[in-house]
Amino acid sequence: MDIVIWIGAALTALGLVGIIYSLIAVSRARRAGLSDEELRARISHILPINLGALFVSMIGLMAVIIGVMLG
Repeated sequence: MDIVIWIGAALTALGLVGIIYSLIAVSRARRAGLSDEELRARISHILPINLGALFVSMIGLMAVIIGVMLG
């Protein structure tokens, strides 16, 4: 079950990188001084990345928990 734990840890780290990227992208968009419509459009492009990163991170954490419980 060690391989499940390591795969889960890698997925969690990948998800965390995606979440950090989305945070940085949103903060850059807010500091750019865009109009309300442009800011909403840019954030709407970042939202799927954020949700995907959260999903990958959640799957990774679940894999770690399953690996620990079964190992």
